[in-house]
Amino acid sequence: MEYIRVRSADNYFQHIDVVKRNRRKRTAYGRFFVEGVRAVNQMVQNNWEVYAWIYSDERHLSGWAQDILAAVPSEKHLILTSELMDQISDKEDTSELLALAVQPPDTLERITLSENPLLVVCDRPASPGNLGTIIRSCDAFRADGLIVTGHSADIYDPVTIRASVGCLFSLPTTRVPSYRDLLPWFEKLRADCPNLQLVGTTAKSDTDIGQCDFARPTVLFIGNETMGLSTNLKELCDYLVRIPIHGSASSLNVGCAASICLYEADRQRRLAQR
Repeated sequence: MEYIRVRSADNYFQHIDVVKRNRRKRTAYGRFFVEGVRAVNQMVQNNWEVYAWIYSDERHLSGWAQDILAAVPSEKHLILTSELMDQISDKEDTSELLALAVQPPDTLERITLSENPLLVVCDRPASPGNLGTIIRSCDAFRADGLIVTGHSADIYDPVTIRASVGCLFSLPTTRVPSYRDLLPWFEKLRADCPNLQLVGTTAKSDTDIGQCDFARPTVLFIGNETMGLSTNLKELCDYLVRIPIHGSASSLNVGCAASICLYEADRQRRLAQR
């Protein structure tokens, strides 16, 4: 473990800043910025690899922070001045402990399937805030994992992590370049779960979500905020469902829509278990 004092906006500080702000650099380095007590706790509890801890010894560290620094290994400790901590933190009250975590490989093998799988595929989400909300809802309603397809918001964007309230670290979430990369995996899933259904969401369906049997093994497809599900994914689905709504809006925010669908799936599954 290497202890490095950072007293100016040197290369170490610039590295933290560029990993935080620049998606291309995050991907190139395979690291991402973590801030917030809940996010750090979730990261530690789920045994994510930490590249560097970031803090200042010019301020008193709480027992929580000291315990984490003592217990969780990292390649580096970057010890910043108070002023630099203020610059790099996104919080009004500067966080006492930040981290650069290591991105795990984007592989479907990260998702462990339950006996009755519930998977979510998010098609090209554009907003990191919406993506974080979907991650949070997947975790809350017991989805086995989330797969993000195509050119989308970054799952390791600080806004995504903040909106997920740290659930990114407990929910297996991975990315694939195209829906085509999922086709062999779906074939294997169907072989293992003959009752598996692929369910897509669209405002143009005539079938309400309450009419869909979510107690079955299910892959739920959520579309892009503006375009909805791609034509290719719609054709792949066994069923297309909609959320019945009233009022002047023609559709719901994608994060809200995903949460409602996941709640309905969990509700049906809880009833089926009674």
